[in-house]
Amino acid sequence: MTLHEAMSPPQQQPPQPSRRRHGDDGEYLVLTELNPRMVIDHLDDEDQPLHVLSFGSVREICPKCQTHHLKLVLRQRTVRVAHLFCAECESCFDAHYPNGVSALTI
Repeated sequence: MTLHEAMSPPQQQPPQPSRRRHGDDGEYLVLTELNPRMVIDHLDDEDQPLHVLSFGSVREICPKCQTHHLKLVLRQRTVRVAHLFCAECESCFDAHYPNGVSALTI
């Protein structure tokens, strides 16, 4: 090994595309719209601010407005059910694989 080889950063392999798979059912999710009143507490109390944390955007686009990526919202103090949320049209969605297994459970 030469000094140049020892000082050079290691060669990196090109990144492989990541695929989210669940068994042999494919890699897509089935989205079902949820009633926000069944997902989040205190929607009737409009005077109080609602503190809900999003855990980032996912690759799925909102099927309702078809313009924005959905955001992952996990269970929290005021969130009863983990779901995907569209900040544009304020819709909530459940996500599951074609075989019926939930994509949002840990």
